[in-house]
Amino acid sequence: MAFRVQQGAPHCALDQGKLAFRYRRVKEIYNTYKNNVGGLLGSPKREEWLQLRREMEVLTDLWLTQALKALALINSRPNCVNVLVTTTQLIPALSKVLLYGLGAAFPIENIYSATKTGKESCFERVTQRFGRRAVYVVVGDGVEEETVAKKKNMPFWRVSCRADLEALSHALELDYL
Repeated sequence: MAFRVQQGAPHCALDQGKLAFRYRRVKEIYNTYKNNVGGLLGSPKREEWLQLRREMEVLTDLWLTQALKALALINSRPNCVNVLVTTTQLIPALSKVLLYGLGAAFPIENIYSATKTGKESCFERVTQRFGRRAVYVVVGDGVEEETVAKKKNMPFWRVSCRADLEALSHALELDYL
């Protein structure tokens, strides 16, 4: 059997065009519902989702509430932004951000998937975007982000329990970070 493969830009341009269209559509949906996930889910699913979130908050001793507090403190400061770097693929990551109610804390442009490139590459893209002179504080629970943060001379704040989140919020409130 023989196959003819056409070389050149038309195939790549078509794929990039499709990807650009999909990203614009995903961005539109994300921005429309980042403060109103219930509107995306519809009435019966919205109630189930709210109940699930309430149950999660009880089971995790208000972990999400504490995380939202820290993220809101950062967002409220002039010239400060939250950036998310995750090993989850982009579309599932965006879905999780919305379902956890974190859409207001993370503009879609500040969400990076390290699935294919790794966290170090994403950290490099972030520093290229915001500049080398910006002050970065890496918050996480993994060895990979801690290693990359140290390599890039960025302070690292480990969050492995709720008390770590409370300490982070306290440090932010006192302007230590």
